[in-house]
Amino acid sequence: MAHLHPHDHSEACPGCSAPPEAAFARHDHSLCADDVLARAEALASAQGARLTPVRRRVLEILLEEHRALGAYDVLQRLAAEGFGNQPPVAYRALDFLVENGLAHRIRRLNAFAACMHPGEEHAPVFLICRQCNHVAEAPAADVRAALDAAAEALGFTVERSNIEALGLCPACREA
Repeated sequence: MAHLHPHDHSEACPGCSAPPEAAFARHDHSLCADDVLARAEALASAQGARLTPVRRRVLEILLEEHRALGAYDVLQRLAAEGFGNQPPVAYRALDFLVENGLAHRIRRLNAFAACMHPGEEHAPVFLICRQCNHVAEAPAADVRAALDAAAEALGFTVERSNIEALGLCPACREA
């Protein structure tokens, strides 16, 4: 993952200023989506990468809800909008987004979610609702530090980790 530029937290960041539970609450996704999309475009440009129309649309689709989407869900949306219906179209765009730190792969769901903090050095944990599949990207620096310490005690170096927790979001828990 290419997180090159730490996010300047002196700027107003909706993702950083919102309480963690906001990801599971009903809210106007356009505010967080617009902020993330603007930062993603700047990050891609700074890395010398191009956010093509297909890549941009895939990121927009992932940003529409705090929910992970499978590649075929993304492909169906792209096809309906005239971007083509061949699986490589979606997979290439999703791979680009993951490789450039603009999306995360949620392995438990075999799906993808937009990174809510593109360009930041961060170690998120993904909180996945087992009923509605909503996903919250929560900070987990302490969890990553504990993992690194446990690995180091065994002489192991962690190069990549994807921490996922399965449970119930507030809405599904109340239902």
